[in-house]
Amino acid sequence: MIAFRLELRRSRGLIVWLGLTLFAYGGVMGLMHPFMRENDALIQQYMDAFPEGFAAAFGMNGILSDPGVFFTTYIASWLWPIIAATAAILTGTRAVAADLDRGFLDLPLATRVSRARYLAASIWTQVVVMAVLSVTAVVGMWGFGRLAGAEFDLLRFLLGGVLCFSFGLAIAGPITLLSVITLSRGTTSAIVGGVLVAMYAIFVVTQIAEDWAWLGPLSAWHHFGTTALIDEGVFPMGDAALFAAFAVGGWLAALWAFRRRDLAA
Repeated sequence: MIAFRLELRRSRGLIVWLGLTLFAYGGVMGLMHPFMRENDALIQQYMDAFPEGFAAAFGMNGILSDPGVFFTTYIASWLWPIIAATAAILTGTRAVAADLDRGFLDLPLATRVSRARYLAASIWTQVVVMAVLSVTAVVGMWGFGRLAGAEFDLLRFLLGGVLCFSFGLAIAGPITLLSVITLSRGTTSAIVGGVLVAMYAIFVVTQIAEDWAWLGPLSAWHHFGTTALIDEGVFPMGDAALFAAFAVGGWLAALWAFRRRDLAA
């Protein structure tokens, strides 16, 4: 519990600044939604000027003022993955890789706290941070949108937040494992960043070129269907379970590896 409270205290600034970014951006876009809805025809003409498949690559399948398309375009397709990856890298690498580099890791491990409990505290912190940020990601847009007269359904937006939460954890689990294996925040960040960029590139290609659609399941964005969720209210249990499997699998492997990891290597 002491290690968990320490990790939470060290994450306060991260939660505040990333949360404010999500809340402010989502709030501004929520206020703009009624304007976009009133100018659907004009905006659609503008979108038609882009190459075929371009809009689909950024989640703009349909009318932009549609709540699901709107949330996906301005939150889920790019901002949330960036915020989630940033939070996951900073919290997932701090307890082992970053603290080892600073010379801090020897202090907690010299106490009666076991390695497993110490890393578990970091994992629970990752869960809390991602939960707070995912709620912030939807509340700002929903709240300010409602104030401006947008017809946003609270339950469906919250379900969108749950899917954002599971997406973020699917990044955090493997990051924690890579942090233990590499003992380097820089190396871990480079690997994760490269994989995420590659998966997004695959998603874009599969949206533009139908012949490559078979590659779609390899991208996390393929399983991150917030548009249908918000518009139809049907939660993608299979995709959320897949994200959860990556998160839990990464964390369990990290706990196992950390118990045996030679920190002097």
